[in-house]
Amino acid sequence: QVQLVESGGGLVQAGGSLRLSCTASGNIFSIDAMGWYRQTPGKQRELVALATGSSTTNYADSVKGRFTISRDNAKNTVTLQMNSLKPEDTAVYYCNAQRVRTKYILYDNWGQGTQVTVSS
Repeated sequence: QVQLVESGGGLVQAGGSLRLSCTASGNIFSIDAMGWYRQTPGKQRELVALATGSSTTNYADSVKGRFTISRDNAKNTVTLQMNSLKPEDTAVYYCNAQRVRTKYILYDNWGQGTQVTVSS
């Protein structure tokens, strides 16, 4: 069993910044990739940013240059620094951990989500 606990969401004005953090807990040996997705009502969940174990990062085109993802493999944490926020960044943000190795391999794991609201 793996738990992902997110923190850092909230309300911010356009142009402002927020920092999201996520910590994975459980009897974890390793995690292949950790990242952030977001979802708005009526739309599919979309990738925001992903960081692999080899430090490769991927970003959605809409956030490139504004958001930065970082991982601490020793602490099983992932952080998303969001700058120059826009109203269209408003969504529920979900932490994701892929191929988590415990006694088993847990392939796709999600946090409970944290609301980010950007006012214009």
